[in-house]
Amino acid sequence: MPLNIVSICCILSLSKLPNRRLFLWTRQWCLQNRWGSFCEYLKSGMAKADATSEACDIEPKRTEIIVNEGKARMLFSSTSEVFYNPVQEFNRDLTCAVITEFVRENLASKNISVVVPGEEGDVTSHGAPDESESFASVEQCCQDGVYILEALAASGLRSIRFAKEIPGIKEIVANDFSDKAVDSIKKNVLLNGVQHLVTESFSDASMLMHQHKSNKKQFDVIDLDPYGSPVQFLDAAVQAVKDGGLLCVTCTDMAVLAGNASETCYSKYGAMSLKAKFCHEMALRILLHCIDLHANRYHRYIVPLLSVSADFYVRVFVRIYVGQAKVKMSASKRALVYQCVGCGTFHLQKMGKRVQIGTNFKFTPAQGPPVGPVCDVCTHHHQLGGPIWAESMYDESFIRNILSAVQRNPARFGTTSRIIGMITVMTEELNNCPLYYCLDHLSSVVHVNTPSMLQMRSAILNAGYDVSLSHACKNAIKTNAPAAVLWDIMRCWEKLHPAKVERLVESSPAFHVLMKQSQLEANFVVRADANPPSRQKGLKRFQENPLPNWGPKTRAKCCNDVRQFQEKHPKHKLSNMKSSPSQKYQKVQGDADARICVGQSECVPLSMDIASGPRGSSGPC
Repeated sequence: MPLNIVSICCILSLSKLPNRRLFLWTRQWCLQNRWGSFCEYLKSGMAKADATSEACDIEPKRTEIIVNEGKARMLFSSTSEVFYNPVQEFNRDLTCAVITEFVRENLASKNISVVVPGEEGDVTSHGAPDESESFASVEQCCQDGVYILEALAASGLRSIRFAKEIPGIKEIVANDFSDKAVDSIKKNVLLNGVQHLVTESFSDASMLMHQHKSNKKQFDVIDLDPYGSPVQFLDAAVQAVKDGGLLCVTCTDMAVLAGNASETCYSKYGAMSLKAKFCHEMALRILLHCIDLHANRYHRYIVPLLSVSADFYVRVFVRIYVGQAKVKMSASKRALVYQCVGCGTFHLQKMGKRVQIGTNFKFTPAQGPPVGPVCDVCTHHHQLGGPIWAESMYDESFIRNILSAVQRNPARFGTTSRIIGMITVMTEELNNCPLYYCLDHLSSVVHVNTPSMLQMRSAILNAGYDVSLSHACKNAIKTNAPAAVLWDIMRCWEKLHPAKVERLVESSPAFHVLMKQSQLEANFVVRADANPPSRQKGLKRFQENPLPNWGPKTRAKCCNDVRQFQEKHPKHKLSNMKSSPSQKYQKVQGDADARICVGQSECVPLSMDIASGPRGSSGPC
């Protein structure tokens, strides 16, 4: 059929479309079909083109480098205008694993199965699928899928990895309040060909979330990974996530949460932190308390799925639910912490009390305190911390599903071994015992040689109590045994390995601990069940330092070119850089694009001080 003028003009205009596949498909249709149904076919053609968006080949500039992590391929400026921290690959891998399992559960109720490449038992390998069941694959838009917000996206690495590695996604909003970061997001989205899933946004994170408070606009998943504290975003985040949605939060201000600045911790999180051996778990519980406190104001409450203390940060994954009746239970889920400044003995005091009467609950203030004016063990005084979250930090069935999925697909993540090790330890932890003691601290108090972990665990088990490790500390003793039992065990150990008399000063905690008689006879014979499976297998929980001087990094620089940046910071010039002694880092010949190769998945320029964006904008991607 001959073409009319309108069709010819349409073909000429479509030739300017950025998606060449869409142009070729539309031109072929116009040459073979009538114009009357053009709009309908154009719409379907758009969907086909979007579903198969191809990555654009972008030639990196002299001031840019390419970094590969997971399935993402990222361009970064060596002037450090946008944050990137390679140390947090474990954080991003774990987040992909958690959201994948969340999506799997979410879509299962809609009779949609997710297809994760590489998983054993993949549905694509079982022949013809059931006609009544649909499937969601990676890099494909799922209309019934999840709506994700990365509120502090920086380079957009996390959002791009979500799009390329997690199935069942409807849309991802990658937001930042830095124009340099948004430009980086746009460029990297095109580079990875995920423009049909990832939408960049230039907005204040809190304002954007407040604009999505209505039910029709709420997100299924919100990820907050700021530089430092996330508290200024929590009020908006707990309102912008759907009922039953997932909120992922990272804190890197560990000095505040770990007790170095208790007054600052109270002003930010509404809790006093303590400088104690259990500070890393307490940091997690303070963060959970803070999120739940923000949610309670809007008749919402949290259910923790996974809480991790790793490296220099803490990371929590919680589901947010709506329910005034459950909100009333929040006071009974929090506790104050009394810790002796001498021997370190701690006691918890719940903030509220609930009593079940039939099918109803009666709520009353808790009774206390659980301690006297001085410590019963060493006669020193107590310091008060909290309130903290005193309930479970994990959903055991959920983390077991994550563990199973990662074990079925070990090649999916670069940090698979560490994910397996951490989650395995979590499955072994006593879920209803907040905080822990450290074996070396117990020994140092009474000035004796430290018993082996197996001997101490066996003594507790032989006394009739439960004991476990903690993922937050390698020497942790987490147990439901009273503090008096632990000190009786240490008194028995001191009889076998006497402390030096000259060190037992009358004013010391050791003197008061050892002068009392033990009320039980500890049995240090090693039991078979004292050695948990994770310890027997030697699973990895703590990684070696992946980079020289690694850590949370500093803020992003705002220099416009490499030369200006190096003039202001001479120590970052290539001529002043020293090669790392580790074999994992190799200096490559070149100028501004010299690199350090990290493992198999990362590439970092020698001239680049990887840093974060401004507070309230770019976060650790």
